[in-house]
Amino acid sequence: MKRTIGTAVTVAILASIFSTSPALAADPKVKPPKCTKSKAVPHDPKRVAQPTKSLKALPRTITFSTNCGNIVVETVGKKAPVTITSLTALAKAGYFDQSICHRLTTQGLFVLQCGDPTASASGSPTGWKGFVDENLPTGKVITYPAGTVAMANSGPNTNGSQIFFVFGDSTLQPNYTVWGKVISGLDILTSIASLGAVQPDGNGQYVYAGDGFPVQLV
Repeated sequence: MKRTIGTAVTVAILASIFSTSPALAADPKVKPPKCTKSKAVPHDPKRVAQPTKSLKALPRTITFSTNCGNIVVETVGKKAPVTITSLTALAKAGYFDQSICHRLTTQGLFVLQCGDPTASASGSPTGWKGFVDENLPTGKVITYPAGTVAMANSGPNTNGSQIFFVFGDSTLQPNYTVWGKVISGLDILTSIASLGAVQPDGNGQYVYAGDGFPVQLV
């Protein structure tokens, strides 16, 4: 779940994928997500000052409003104060507004990754120093069970804005801060995942892949 894993592509390629993806056939046995059309496109992130101290009153829930419905996350509170403070600051400043979830994995691990306005898989808040890892799920067989919400990173203490929603039990190295649990909207995530992901094949075509860009724009 490193931010840099996966294909980092240009805005032009992303736009092409998103414009062609509705034509891809979905599994007729799976009920598709009820999503509205979105005009979101990759863009430069807003500049937000990095918090220098944790909030005294941490939010109990954080709601992600998407074109496919609301995903409500119950936070772990004081188990990850720096993480939750940082995400709250970004959300209140509109950092995540009209941003695209840029990665879906459906083989081996089951996650939807979001939080990078550039949709390049490498975006992070401008000028921020990575913040500390918290609440790592050590000593567990299934480190990231379905419903977990965690931080994506590119190494120890490099957290920024990218997060991932786990829609199926996944076993990863316990290197990613767990900061919440989906209490409403897990069905939305599984429905989005049912449509699959695509990757460019190098010949101007896009093929289904176990790790790529979601067919359903979120």
